[in-house]
Amino acid sequence: MVRLHVTADLPIRPVPLKYADRVEIRFGKAFPAVLVVDRAALDRLRAALDQAAAALAAGGDKA
Repeated sequence: MVRLHVTADLPIRPVPLKYADRVEIRFGKAFPAVLVVDRAALDRLRAALDQAAAALAAGGDKA
């Protein structure tokens, strides 16, 4: 497992890789951690983040 702690001040930069039909999401500056997401998985990732945000807003702590 890789754990990346994303804070409000962590630089996040999306880099579209059009030739590969995916996007890199870079976290940090000098030595960034990179999340590579296929276009087909973007909606699934977005839904998971929305679900997590809703659970936090509701006071839930279940993953």
